[in-house]
Amino acid sequence: MKKTLQETPLLDELEQGPWPSFVTGLKRLAQENDMMVDLLGQLETSYRTRTGYWKGGTVGVYGYGAGVIPRFTELKDEQGKPMFPEAAEFHTLRVQPPAGMHYTTDLLRRLCDVWVKHGSGLIAFHGQSGDIMFQGAKTANVQAAFDELNELGFDLGGAGADVRTSMSCVGAARCEMSCYDEQRALRTVINSNLDDMHRPSLPYKFKFKFSGCPNDCVNSIQRSDMAVIGTWRDAVRTDEALAREWFAAHGMEELIDNVITRCPSKAIRLKKANGSEPAPQVSRVMLDDDHLLEIDNPDCVRCMHCLNVMPGALLPGADRGVTILVGGKGVLKIGVSMGTVVVPFMKLETEEDLTKLNELARKVLEFFAENALDHERIGEMIERIGLANFLEALDLPVDPSMVLHPRTNPYVRTDDWDEQVAKAKARQDGA
Repeated sequence: MKKTLQETPLLDELEQGPWPSFVTGLKRLAQENDMMVDLLGQLETSYRTRTGYWKGGTVGVYGYGAGVIPRFTELKDEQGKPMFPEAAEFHTLRVQPPAGMHYTTDLLRRLCDVWVKHGSGLIAFHGQSGDIMFQGAKTANVQAAFDELNELGFDLGGAGADVRTSMSCVGAARCEMSCYDEQRALRTVINSNLDDMHRPSLPYKFKFKFSGCPNDCVNSIQRSDMAVIGTWRDAVRTDEALAREWFAAHGMEELIDNVITRCPSKAIRLKKANGSEPAPQVSRVMLDDDHLLEIDNPDCVRCMHCLNVMPGALLPGADRGVTILVGGKGVLKIGVSMGTVVVPFMKLETEEDLTKLNELARKVLEFFAENALDHERIGEMIERIGLANFLEALDLPVDPSMVLHPRTNPYVRTDDWDEQVAKAKARQDGA
C-alpha cells in the first residue's frame, strides 16, 4: 500500500519564494516512491528539531573501497526502530561523468531508469567534484544499481581520503576561448590514477579540475587541489570585422565604461586612426574608420574581461598552453585558499605533453601521500612546510609568477640602499 505523505509545514515554506525549490522535486518523486515519503518526514523532523540524523557506516561494491557514501538514520522510536523505515538507509553512489559533461538524451533516460528501479529516483547533475550523484539507495540495492550503471559504461568516482572524481569544462568541444583539449587531459590523468580513486590511501581528499581558459568555468582555482587552466603567452588575437560590428552595436560609451576602464592592468587604450604602425607586442584592431583599440600584451593579465565583452572580436593568442596551480580548497583548517602557481606555462598538445602532465600529477600525489598530516589538504601542507620546500621536492624552478600577491606599486626607491647595506655590515661586524 502506498504511503501517504505527512504534513510538512516547514518544508512547505521553502516553496513559497520566487525560485524553484528542491522540496517540490522531492514531493513529485514521493508520489511514486515510499523512500521519498519517509525522507521528507525525516527532513521535516530535522527542520523542526534543528538536528541532523544521518550517520555513516560501511557500504560498498565488490572490488572498490570508495564511491559509495553510506547514510543510516539515527532517528528511532522508543522501541529502537527507525521512525521512517523506508529512508532508514539512504546511500549515495558517486559516479564518474563523461569528460566535459557530454550526454545523449537516450543515455540520460537510461541512467534515470536504473535509479528509479534501484533507488529513490533522486539524481544530482553534478557534485562539486563533478560526480553524478545517485542519491538514495538501500544497502541491498547498491551492488545491483552499480552493476547496471557499469554495463552502461560508467564507473564509480571517489569518496573518502582518495583522488576525487575530476571535472572539465565543455571547452574545446564548443568554446572559442579554449586553450587546450580539456577532456583529453582529464581522461589522461584520471585514467592513470584510478587506483588512488577506488582504493583510498591518501591523508585526505585530492581533486583535479581542468578549465580551458582563465574564465575557469569549473571553479578549479578555488575548488581543486591541482588546477590545470588554459592560457596563452603571445598576443591577443583580433577580428576586425567582428570588432567593427560590436562597436557599431554598442558604441563608444559601452567601450569606455565596460572594456577600457575595467581592464585591471590598464593594458587597453583607445586611439585615433592615423596610419602608424603598432608598437611591438601590441594587438591592434580597427573599430571604425576613425578609432582603433590597442592592447599592450606584456601588461595583459589574462583576466578575460575584454574577450568576454567583445566575443570573437578579441580572442586568446595562438601560442596556447596551461598554467598549473596547487592548493585550492574550501574552508578547513587555514580557511579558504586559492591555488598557488607551480608551473606558469606548459604546452599541452602532444602525447608527450600529456605524459609530462601526468608525471607531474603523480609526483604531486606521491609527495602529498608521504608528507601530509591526517585530514590535511595539500594547500594546508604547503602552508605548513613552505612553498620553497614543496617546489624543491618536485624539482620545479622558482618563478616570479608564484608570488602570493604582486606589488601594486611598480616603483621601488633605491636611494637609501647603500645606507642600509652599511648598517647591516656594521651590525655583522659588531656581532
